[in-house]
Amino acid sequence: AHHEANTVDMSALDERNDDMNLSVGEEDMDVPMADDRVGHESKLTSDGGVVKTLLAAGQGWQTPAQGNDVHVHYVGKLLDGTVFDSSRDRGEPFKFTLGKGHVIKGWDIGVKSMKKGETCLLTCKPEYAYGEQGSPPKIPANATLQFEVELLFWGTDLTQGKHGIMKTILKEGTGYEQPKDLWEVNIAYEAKASGNTEAFSKSDENGTSFVVKDGYLCPAIAQAVKTMKLGELANLEVSPEFGFGSKDQDQVPANSSLEISMELKSWKKVESLTTDGGIVKKVLVEGEGYKKPPGGVKVKLTGYARLLDGTVIEEFPEGKELEFVTEEEQVVAGLDAAVMQMNKGEKAEITLTAPYAYGDEEAVRKVTIPGGSTIVYEINLVEFEKGKESWDMEESEKIEAASSLKDRGNMFFKDGKYKVALKKYEKALSYIEYDTAFSDQNKSNSKELKKSLYLNDAAAKLRLNKHKECVQSCTKALELDSSLVKAYFRRSQAYEHTVDYDLAEADLKKALELEEGNIEVKKQLANLKRKIASQNRKDAKLYGSIFKRMAKISEREDAKTNRSEPAKTAPPSTMQTDLNKENDAQPEQMETEATG
Repeated sequence: AHHEANTVDMSALDERNDDMNLSVGEEDMDVPMADDRVGHESKLTSDGGVVKTLLAAGQGWQTPAQGNDVHVHYVGKLLDGTVFDSSRDRGEPFKFTLGKGHVIKGWDIGVKSMKKGETCLLTCKPEYAYGEQGSPPKIPANATLQFEVELLFWGTDLTQGKHGIMKTILKEGTGYEQPKDLWEVNIAYEAKASGNTEAFSKSDENGTSFVVKDGYLCPAIAQAVKTMKLGELANLEVSPEFGFGSKDQDQVPANSSLEISMELKSWKKVESLTTDGGIVKKVLVEGEGYKKPPGGVKVKLTGYARLLDGTVIEEFPEGKELEFVTEEEQVVAGLDAAVMQMNKGEKAEITLTAPYAYGDEEAVRKVTIPGGSTIVYEINLVEFEKGKESWDMEESEKIEAASSLKDRGNMFFKDGKYKVALKKYEKALSYIEYDTAFSDQNKSNSKELKKSLYLNDAAAKLRLNKHKECVQSCTKALELDSSLVKAYFRRSQAYEHTVDYDLAEADLKKALELEEGNIEVKKQLANLKRKIASQNRKDAKLYGSIFKRMAKISEREDAKTNRSEPAKTAPPSTMQTDLNKENDAQPEQMETEATG
């Protein structure tokens, strides 16, 4: 085991097992049936590498399966009787996951043959222990080892030490995924009160389906199913707290522990694509591969859309497929977003709340859609365009793709679709933003295109009130060419919205240096100066009011002091007069400085 520095590290065997080609890996171990007579020996491997001698019989007939967490006490000895490690000396059982190569191979084989409460002696030849390397200084090379092992129990505690739900895997599932809260699962199960032979509840031949977060029968089932893989079969030992508690339930008395066997037969993946739950996707049939449609590609769907009451509002069957380009506002926003999370061939149910569908206004499709309606789409992603990835493109292809996207973005900008335009500009920039490896000619072409794209990107961000991002885009354009008047002008507009008036004024003055006769820049600068002057007057009035209140407070305090100490110095009116003089002069000074 591996608890202290002076113990033998039984769990650090992955490298040794790999070197000796002894790792059990993910395959199940074929362990022969052991002799269940106390004192008798059983060969657990055909070569006699692991021999088991039963010292004390266990309970029942079940033995742990691969993937179970097993808890044991052990004492490890050399053949001469020298103890090299002992969990009993530490007073703490040792836990490991069976069949995963976490311990020496002899343990994975031997413990799998044991029953709960059983004690046995495992004799492991070097190739099933530490091999030619040994484990210096306590275990020499090529040592045969003996372990006295007691199997305390197996199973995973799903309740963080409360032992409220003890799960034992009888058959491992496949894959790596486990159900999440929104998923719909189908299980086969049988539930008994502890000590009873008759089930008080069980599924029929079709299994039982439920949404994980909603649970089923008792809290233990939902909690356990979230830890299972597809096809997994497990037993649960459930305390009353995670069963029915202090309430009688049909044939189950209050405060009863439960025994539940369950198999995870199938699931439907459900996920919310937005934080507000406005777009929910349920996978009905898995698609192929891992690629999903990116923005700006044509997709083809079959299926239909309906209201919650079942009224069909749109249909697009085979031969009359729905085709549209993603991220171009050609369909409702929720459908657009959901399709971009699908694989080819995937069939899904998409539920959209009104903000992601037709909004609060009445709409007309096959039928009239009332305002505020939730829409449910059942769709199949037949196919989508698979354009070249940027890393597969030649330099000239990247420039051509970026130029085409810029033109398309300009078209959407003119139509007032600034979000779509912005996405086109950003995607175009992604093709050419990093062009240091381009040839000189392509680098020159890329630079001119980037300047234009950053300027257009900034214009779209201004319209969308993304003022800080607009500043960044203008700055990038100016890093390429410091003589871009439009970049200074648009950045000044963004600074004005963020009330960075000094920076806005500096950009406008720089623009005029570059283009002295620019009427639009002159007009913007004049407007800015008026705004600054107005802000200065408001500030002066505000601060003047504050100073006056401070003066009155001071005057009252001084008056109290004068009544108790009449011989004090000058009256508070002197301070008030001085403050008022400063306040009267301040607006004029500030305005002069700002407009000079």
